[in-house]
Amino acid sequence: MTSGRFITLEGGEGVGKSTQARMLVDALRGRGLGVVQTREPGGTPGAEAIRDLLLDKRFDWDTRAEALLFAAARSDHVRNLIGPALDRGDWVVCDRFIDSSRAYQAGGGEWSDDAVLSLHTLGSHALMPDVTFLLQAPTDEIAERLHARDGENSDRIGGKAAAYHARVAEHFRKMAQTDPERFVIIDASGTPGEVHDRIMRAMAPFTGEGG
Repeated sequence: MTSGRFITLEGGEGVGKSTQARMLVDALRGRGLGVVQTREPGGTPGAEAIRDLLLDKRFDWDTRAEALLFAAARSDHVRNLIGPALDRGDWVVCDRFIDSSRAYQAGGGEWSDDAVLSLHTLGSHALMPDVTFLLQAPTDEIAERLHARDGENSDRIGGKAAAYHARVAEHFRKMAQTDPERFVIIDASGTPGEVHDRIMRAMAPFTGEGG
């Protein structure tokens, strides 16, 4: 039971989700909307603490532990930030949400999609976004961005093998194909401004600017 809009940005490593989330938030605020910007894992003090554990290379979490930790972080995030923001009529723009858990733990790992969604139902009342922008870019362009961003210092998940990330990307594609009413695929190649323009064109129906 929400009155605001819930928008998520999804995709693999290096597609520019965080940059596009910031640009989208600025654009929506420029239209006079109340907007909350957040991310996953994270967004609340408790969820940020879990984020630190998940991305720390000292810990060798298996897929089950990852899924449980992500679900716990998301539960706190929804209860203490996302839910209240939507209930008061704000828009929420979130860098990753449940679809990342589905792609990384079910697509990249060995869990099933149903198992991940069951945790989401239990922990976060099965809350789903109103629209999900799935950012996709050519592999070589992503590799250049990641090298510029991280060098040799990628986090525990970002530093996993190329085959793992290929499975993640494929699972994102499958989710978009099976839920075309929620997912909007965005070409993330080119400059940040070019990508932002594509997102804003796709946002038109939600901001009352559609024909």
